[in-house]
Amino acid sequence: MSTKQTVWLGLALLVLGALIAAFGFAGNPMPNQAVAAETAKAAAQPAEGLELATFGSGCFWCTESDFDKVAGVVSTISGYMGGKTQNPTYKSVSSGTTGHAEVLQVAFDPNQVTYKQLLDHYWRTTDIIDGGGQFCDRGSQYRPVIFAHTPEQKRLAETGLKAIDDSKRFDKPVAVEIADAAPFTPAEDYHQDYYKKNPNRYAYYRFGCGRDRRIKQLWGEVVTH
Repeated sequence: MSTKQTVWLGLALLVLGALIAAFGFAGNPMPNQAVAAETAKAAAQPAEGLELATFGSGCFWCTESDFDKVAGVVSTISGYMGGKTQNPTYKSVSSGTTGHAEVLQVAFDPNQVTYKQLLDHYWRTTDIIDGGGQFCDRGSQYRPVIFAHTPEQKRLAETGLKAIDDSKRFDKPVAVEIADAAPFTPAEDYHQDYYKKNPNRYAYYRFGCGRDRRIKQLWGEVVTH
């Protein structure tokens, strides 16, 4: 995802992380533009009876893995939202200059899982008090953010955030941004289902980035990985 320079788990993991980053992206083709356009259209118009939710919690490989395990989630697409430029790519977004965040767009069946339940899952799989990035990935492109698709989603997100702050569980306020949903651009094909396509590389990345260790510090348990 990033070059992982910030992962200080010893020289062996640093070297391994560099090899993973170099080998993982080499030779991966960019998605066909027609396919990408159809994917974007499908994301903007979910199937009948389904609703959309969009969450940013750092690396979208990890966010996708976490939400794919939730009953009632029908499909997920990794992508970019919240920036000031059109047609963002991984290269441009990862530079931190476009304003976009890596996000996951979730199509879910509200008869099986409510938006509030998705929010509860989000809070407990995110470093919600770190607004400068997530885990080893730093910068605004990895900021924690909830993009609300309806006024009700925004109300629920704001209510949930306030409830956590009011609980005084943490010594810092919740740093998650809550914003209205903006144009969504699906990420390149090789990012979709990355944890399934490249399970070993994904596992090394997730462990090296310290995601689950930090979640356990915050909540006392790891909900899923």
